Amino acid sequence: MIDRRKAMALLLQELRGEPIISTLGTSAFDLSLTQDRPENFYAWGSMGLATSIGLGVALARPERRVCVLEGDGALLMNLGALATIACEAPPNLGIIVWDNGCHALTGGQPTATAKGTSLRAIAQGAGISRVEEATSLEEFARACRRLLLGRGPWVLIARTLPGTAPGRPVADPVTIKERFMEALGLKEKDRQGDRDEVS
Repeated sequence: MIDRRKAMALLLQELRGEPIISTLGTSAFDLSLTQDRPENFYAWGSMGLATSIGLGVALARPERRVCVLEGDGALLMNLGALATIACEAPPNLGIIVWDNGCHALTGGQPTATAKGTSLRAIAQGAGISRVEEATSLEEFARACRRLLLGRGPWVLIARTLPGTAPGRPVADPVTIKERFMEALGLKEKDRQGDRDEVS
């Protein structure tokens, strides 16, 4: 099994400046504690939606490589997103699933992956062709580098230990949103202009 924090450090060495959308909970905690930066978007209060948010960012910014950090429990809440990603096929989108087989923050209740559900098979069945699984830090590092060099969309399932993080990231959703938009070259007035055109 993989130590998630060590894997996070390896990933951030490869992702220099690219936007990262993280699901809530231990994934967000680890990302923030390893390297908090404006390009990180922590999806607070939206369990299961990090993958959908990442798809939107990848489509809106096709010139940027976009990485999503999901949890097994969160992804299981929104499996339809994998089918949408397969249909849209953004070449700049990658998804890493931290699969610890449990809901770590709410008491360690087992998820379906602890009972035999294969997220790898589900992602492949949805139509995503580049899907890999890693059970050691070495496998994770090799798969990461291989997948990051090619076209997406791709999914990497990392079988991780269930430990929780020792602290919490920036918790203000407004600050997280505003600095993320600025890092991607978006401003609130641009969004207002888009709304005006629609209305």
